[in-house]
Amino acid sequence: MENFPRDLIRNFSIIAHIDHGKSTLADRLLELTGTIGKRQKGVNSQVLDKLKVERERGITVKAQTASMIYLSEGKKYLLNLIDTPGHVDFAWEVSRSLAACQGALLLVDATQGIQAQSISVFHIAKERGLKIIPVLNKIDLAIAQPELVAAQMESTFGINLADVIPISAKTGKGVENVLKAIVERIPPPVGDESDPLKALLFDSSYDRYRGVISLVSIQGGVLRKGDRIVSCHTRKKYEVTELGIMHPEEEPTASLGPGQVGYIACSMKESSEAYVGDTLHRVGESVEPIPGFKPVKAMVYAGIYPIDSNDYPKLEESIKRLTLTDRSVEVSRESSTALGQGCRLGFLGTLHMDVFRQRLEDEYDASVIITAPTVPYKVVYHDRTAIVSNPTDFPDVTDSANRVKEIQEPIVNASIVVPQDYLGEMMDLCFSHRAENLDHRYLDASGASARIILTCTLPLAEIVTDFYDKLKSRSSGFASFDYEDAGYQPSNMLKMTFLLNSKPVDALALIVHRSAEQEVGRAWVKKLHKVIPRQLFEVPIQAAVGRRIVARETLSAMRADVTAGLYGGHYERKLKHLENQKESKRKMKRVGSIDLPQEAFFDILRTKSS
Repeated sequence: MENFPRDLIRNFSIIAHIDHGKSTLADRLLELTGTIGKRQKGVNSQVLDKLKVERERGITVKAQTASMIYLSEGKKYLLNLIDTPGHVDFAWEVSRSLAACQGALLLVDATQGIQAQSISVFHIAKERGLKIIPVLNKIDLAIAQPELVAAQMESTFGINLADVIPISAKTGKGVENVLKAIVERIPPPVGDESDPLKALLFDSSYDRYRGVISLVSIQGGVLRKGDRIVSCHTRKKYEVTELGIMHPEEEPTASLGPGQVGYIACSMKESSEAYVGDTLHRVGESVEPIPGFKPVKAMVYAGIYPIDSNDYPKLEESIKRLTLTDRSVEVSRESSTALGQGCRLGFLGTLHMDVFRQRLEDEYDASVIITAPTVPYKVVYHDRTAIVSNPTDFPDVTDSANRVKEIQEPIVNASIVVPQDYLGEMMDLCFSHRAENLDHRYLDASGASARIILTCTLPLAEIVTDFYDKLKSRSSGFASFDYEDAGYQPSNMLKMTFLLNSKPVDALALIVHRSAEQEVGRAWVKKLHKVIPRQLFEVPIQAAVGRRIVARETLSAMRADVTAGLYGGHYERKLKHLENQKESKRKMKRVGSIDLPQEAFFDILRTKSS
């Protein structure tokens, strides 16, 4: 590593929307630099997508790092690729990956054009002062429109057309030009060997034998094996037991110098000590901490419960292990009378939640029930303000004794990129989800294939359920969607409870907008009617807001034939048996409790409320 002074180092990431070929381009770069062997024909290796969920869904969830050595004009350069996810829910991963880079490849699909996520990540990179290299991928496909998409990039990003590099990551065509551009256009990192040690911790993973493995970017000084380091955030001291580079697997080295990116193991036991954005320095030296990241805020909350309540300790342990690799998940304990012990988790979005659930099932073999996702509401009382994300804790606003002044809900600034043929459908979708401040402009020249960027303000609660699915189905898959937090605004939100035989079921409480109370209430009681097993007595299923019933279904009683054993005799004999049965059912209804089986919850919460 001593052979690579900082002027021979380039740190870069790849910015791309989902499915624009980021993982494939990363594979080609690793192949061309000899970091990995050539792939077999027809085999797509996706070296940096290591998780099962990433390979199955074709998305990058966990940002990875890989170092490559590239020979250009007789000089050997060390190129550090810091991979970034493309989906809006993993924006946290993106921001911390970009902090360790000096440049970025802006990868756009020549068949699909610019998508919403590429625009938002481009602006994050621009704010951080990164050098952007525009790359146009998939030019080998028959439906590619490189000239049109390059013109889009010029008008949207203000990029010079001459700077755009056309490539096909799949076949490898033009990828060599990308490597040359990385060396020529991206500036080398700053820092000096004589400076005090200063390392930015930008990611961490967990190894059951070595403890926490931290990925660091050296901003100044040299880090060697055996050094004693201290964290600026926790003030805890550690000894570096192993360090090296990701090549793309771990490769130990003797030292890491300024501008280099690598991993360190330092007998750190708890992943909560590896604070992303923290600055590490040598014991005895004082340095100014590198400006850290904004702490990430959870946008979507859900309760996670084991299907078998005896599995709770195992589930809690699995969640703990998984949050070691994903520090953006908030975890707290909760319990429900219907579902038993569980955890309340905060996520960055619904895809993040779904991926977390899938990783729990894939990597830890956990069987879980996830409650309906909710967002954090601000409840303003006359004397205080509280943040409530669990519907069970939400106050009944119809009751004046609760002294609630107003309810505020989180809102987001959304942008949708869509072909103009689907503009009407998208506007209709936005209005049906309480959108405000709707505006649109053309992304490129008007014509049959013109694309429009639609911007609006949407309540976060409206997009956490099935907004994304509707967006894709109503636009035949062409629309792309991105959003950013826009604070809170007052709203008319209510708590809806569900009563079985006049007794509330806490795990099924929902927070809904007044305009949707009838629709949601009816949909949910219908769903409950389908999944609740019939009892020996009639069961009313009701949706209530405060003391007001907004929807009702009645589950008819199972009726045993009590007259089956009577042969002959007067009809009054039969009548007597039927009257006794009726009286018994009345008693049952008065005292009977409905035990909702776990499977019923699983069915209710698995299916969408629409």
